Amino acid sequence: MEILSISGMTCNACATHVKHALEKLPGVKSAQVSYPLGTAEVVADDSISFDAMAAAVAKAGYAAKQADRAPTPSYGSTDSARSTHPARGDASDLRIAVIGSGGAAMAAAIKAADSGARVTLIERGVIGGTCVNVGCVPSKIMIRAAHIAQLRRRSPFDAGIPPTSPAILRDKLLAQQQARVDELRHAKYESIIEGQPAIATLHGTARFQDDRTLAVTLHDGSSRQVSFDRCLIATGASPSIPPIAGLKGTPYWTSTEALEADTIPPRLAVIGSSVVALELAQAYSRLGSQVTLIARNTLLSRDDPAIGEALTAALREEGLTVLTHAQVGAVAYADGCFALTTNQGEIRAERLLVATGRAPNTAALDLHAAGVHCDAHGAIVVDDHLRTNVPHIYAAGDCTDQPQFVYVAAAGGTRAAINMTGGEATLDLSAMPAVVFTDPQVATVGLSEAQAQRQGIQTDSRTLSLDNIPRALANFDTRGFIKLVAEAQSGRLLGVQAVAAEAGELIQTAALAIRNRMTVQQLADQLFPYLTMVEGLKLAAQTFTKDVTQLSCCAG
Repeated sequence: MEILSISGMTCNACATHVKHALEKLPGVKSAQVSYPLGTAEVVADDSISFDAMAAAVAKAGYAAKQADRAPTPSYGSTDSARSTHPARGDASDLRIAVIGSGGAAMAAAIKAADSGARVTLIERGVIGGTCVNVGCVPSKIMIRAAHIAQLRRRSPFDAGIPPTSPAILRDKLLAQQQARVDELRHAKYESIIEGQPAIATLHGTARFQDDRTLAVTLHDGSSRQVSFDRCLIATGASPSIPPIAGLKGTPYWTSTEALEADTIPPRLAVIGSSVVALELAQAYSRLGSQVTLIARNTLLSRDDPAIGEALTAALREEGLTVLTHAQVGAVAYADGCFALTTNQGEIRAERLLVATGRAPNTAALDLHAAGVHCDAHGAIVVDDHLRTNVPHIYAAGDCTDQPQFVYVAAAGGTRAAINMTGGEATLDLSAMPAVVFTDPQVATVGLSEAQAQRQGIQTDSRTLSLDNIPRALANFDTRGFIKLVAEAQSGRLLGVQAVAAEAGELIQTAALAIRNRMTVQQLADQLFPYLTMVEGLKLAAQTFTKDVTQLSCCAG
């Protein structure tokens, strides 16, 4: 084996480029390239010279020189003996087990490997977890396609650009969607693991034997024991199915089946009133289904009531049937049709989507064997350092009691890895932005008025309708509002709620303002580019002291 020292790499993708360049050389059997270590371990025929390898690396845009030969570490060891590892600080002899391979797991594995730890990644299903495979990525592709279909069918500019009824070729849209999912999974998950010699992957199901050992049942039926010094649980969550009479045994959809379906049903019933239910209900409506949305309470009932009211009006205006305060008592399925018995009458549809939340994937882990505590919903309880009640066992992502967003999971995974390898990092969720990708979008950050008042904070708030925002007027789309919540005495911004087209693009500015403890006056005094939706934040801030209807269109 030839060990090369590689310079010029700036990320794990660079390591993948070097790996591919070396493995294209005739006679090279394999190349393991590490960005954090700056090395390439090449197994090749004796006929392959160093100069040939260096030339291949140079052609890829990097530089190679010969490195001293060192013992090859035995990563992913299944016994308790510590194997040799290149010294990289205090974590160089640390064994870390990571259960899962989604956003939290990958962030933790990469960070821990960069710190010199030996990481064993255990995945029971497809590498990449929920987000890239059956969550964020495919859903946003589908939502975007549905948005394009809607614009062709109907837009504020129909008088000058005559609309047309689009033909929906669902099989082709699905193929395009899946191709991008496969591409991102390979680029952002599989290839990164391949380029990290410090990460060993086991494909199987893990459970705790005790607080230092995992038993892994591999896909081939064999078993493996993995001993660890630290462990991160990042097993994600799965759709939660309510106990409705008759539902079990019917071919109902969860979000997974809805995203993978190759046809658009004539009628679709959706049980649920939160993010997944709303996003997919609108997408299917725009792709041609007659959609009935069944909400046990109101839409997005945990948010400011004005948000649910605005979104309900927008969906109904678009043609969806939205039933609020509706209870489904029973479900029947016969002859290709669902019949739902509700307190507002019977609903019939060819397909039924159940989107009533997600439950943590913790039941099969035997957490009691390790002494790890969960809450009443099966979510692992963690502190702001991502520690469980067992000090050397950590958890992050949707399997915990934290908000179920992939960026929260990834941030938690990174901070858990820092802490597992001797660092000190906390996860502060006080300015956590959230986006619902309906149209109009819903975006929130910080405290709502009700949340602030429950904390004993006296508030002052203002709501700006979108007909006061020049960008919305130019778009001929004034659905929605922007609401700012401030502390009454100091004027410090506490929270922002927005319902608007592209609201998700403005909310991070609000998050930064809250993070930096800005007052609404300081926000109002900032320069914002004219004819952007984010300018609405400035205008909303100005309403605390001015009548914005009396300002010129780009008044400072």
